[in-house]
Amino acid sequence: MTRRSAALVLAALLLSLTGAVQSAQAAGYRYWSFWDRSGDGWTYATQGPSTARPADGDVQGFRFAVSADSQDASQPRGAASFAAICAKTPERDGTKRVALVIDFGAAADAPSGETPPSPRTACARVSPDATTAEALASVAKPLRYDTNALLCAIAGYPETGCGEQVSGPGTDRPTSAAQPEPANESERTTKQKEDGGPSVGLYAGAAAVAVLGAAAVWQARRRGSRRDG
Repeated sequence: MTRRSAALVLAALLLSLTGAVQSAQAAGYRYWSFWDRSGDGWTYATQGPSTARPADGDVQGFRFAVSADSQDASQPRGAASFAAICAKTPERDGTKRVALVIDFGAAADAPSGETPPSPRTACARVSPDATTAEALASVAKPLRYDTNALLCAIAGYPETGCGEQVSGPGTDRPTSAAQPEPANESERTTKQKEDGGPSVGLYAGAAAVAVLGAAAVWQARRRGSRRDG
């Protein structure tokens, strides 16, 4: 093997590995994301709905979509004014009102065979210490959770699936080793630390490329030195 051939082999291996990394990075999760209304915009919630305890007058949102992480997540669509959503729900002693925006997402993000309902809003009147999950349950049953308490469905949508990994937005090809995407930022950060970024297989592939490339170059140099001698 000549040095030029060794270089071509190494380049081909690196190109193959790069494609594998890009494919892994393109993967996303189909799940319900959870949002807080801050001023005129949405911010990704730092707690899950089962631990968040909104105050009277707060606006919170849910959006079903395929996304890779919180930076890529789609926000709830439509107006999100507390005054408008809770206009017909007057104050009452011993309770609080939470405005909820529920966006079932686009058809491209729906699981195979399902059609997302139209987005809706609701004003939940709940006890002062109620969580967002309790507020949501009061206005959008049935809710569905998995064994890890991940929110899987709101108002029965979707009928199946829960945080499954897909190969990209708008596709329906879950991987066999999919793990549910956490529903909030703190849980997602923990998951990313546990996952360690790219899979071990990708790192092993990179190591293999380095070893094969070095071996090819060494062999070419060795044969060249024999010819020179």
